[in-house]
Amino acid sequence: MREGCRTDAAPVPSGALPTRLVLLFAVACGSAVANVYFAQPLLVTLGERFALGSGTLGAIVTITQLGYAAGLLLLVPLGDLVGRRRLITLQLALLAGALLLAGLAPGAAVLLAALAAVGALAVVAQTMVAAAAQLAAPAHRGRVVGSVTSGVITGILLARTVAGVVADLAGWRAVYLLSAGVTALLAVLLRIALPADRPPTVTLPYRRLPASTVALFARHPLLRIRGLLALLVFAAFSTLWSSVVQPLSGPPWSLSHTAIGAFGLAGAAGAVAAAAAGRWNDRGLAQRTTGAGLILLAVSWLPLAFTRQSLWALAVGALLLDFAVQAVHVTNQSLVYAVRPDAGSRIIGGYMVFYSAGSALGALGSSVVYAAAGWTAVCLLGAAFSCAAVAVWATTRHLDHGRPAAVYRPRSATRARTPLSRSRRRVPESPSGG
Repeated sequence: MREGCRTDAAPVPSGALPTRLVLLFAVACGSAVANVYFAQPLLVTLGERFALGSGTLGAIVTITQLGYAAGLLLLVPLGDLVGRRRLITLQLALLAGALLLAGLAPGAAVLLAALAAVGALAVVAQTMVAAAAQLAAPAHRGRVVGSVTSGVITGILLARTVAGVVADLAGWRAVYLLSAGVTALLAVLLRIALPADRPPTVTLPYRRLPASTVALFARHPLLRIRGLLALLVFAAFSTLWSSVVQPLSGPPWSLSHTAIGAFGLAGAAGAVAAAAAGRWNDRGLAQRTTGAGLILLAVSWLPLAFTRQSLWALAVGALLLDFAVQAVHVTNQSLVYAVRPDAGSRIIGGYMVFYSAGSALGALGSSVVYAAAGWTAVCLLGAAFSCAAVAVWATTRHLDHGRPAAVYRPRSATRARTPLSRSRRRVPESPSGG
């Protein structure tokens, strides 16, 4: 497949991003992705309010994840075609509107439709990750991606805690109404802080962007392998966090929303892992980080199996699981972006489709399994996803896909002094190491 590529594309960045911009990216990404997870500690309450059975509670999480997957395919690739400043602020504004609708939903149908829209628009977090990676110098890209992803992890963790506290104080609707206001404020701040948009690096029409994304994954084995790892890892992640509210809400614990949400803080190590994994990737340790993270993920289900007997077991297991998941996730993102930085939005969007599919699979699977066989079966399901990820990594190590990819440079970067390279001619998509 051939792709229209501008030969006067922006040069590879040579300096570090301002700390305040990285921090704003991290906060905005965390806030955006938190909206996908607000419902998890509220599932029992939402089920009672809208008359949903325990076997169908996973549909609330699943519909949000399916919306997220649609947004990854249809919205994130726009970052290669539309100015990111314009795209990010517009998506945040629309996300604020969807959150407002969710908070005011009169019935289950409207709530599910609003949550699907929230999921689709929450992919602005991935647009911001791609923007941060584009603006960062290659030598610092892993650190920047790790720092921004730390914000994502913090948002996921705080989502459960904030949702629980706000729901106990003011009801579940206040959770979404408060987030709508915060999202609107962040849209304004990012509009002010982001640099002016540059001309896009590709000239593809929008209708060809999804097909171009599929072609990139068909061409580069690294993208497919890391995508499959993401699917399995986040299926395990979602298996825990989409179902743990049910044993915690009932005997012997019968915890409040606030207490259930607070268990998300046990996974604070995930934010530490994200920052550390970025540094390890810059040092060329991506393969070791992946292997260690996946083994730790499988081990985490041993203490999690004792959740009904000990809340400490849940805390330890959640800490291990979140650390492992985020270490692998940041490593994956750094590696896949380096395959084709000029197609960063499409690659990040395509990679996150695997993430979203895994999250939906874990949410739906754990809901059905818990209703049929209880918590022990849920832990067996999560362990199965984790062991499958270890098997994929072990059988693909010989492809040496954990080495940092060579930095992709458009032809203009190497032939800028020739008259031909100054022309705005179309060139074929250049292969890159993967």
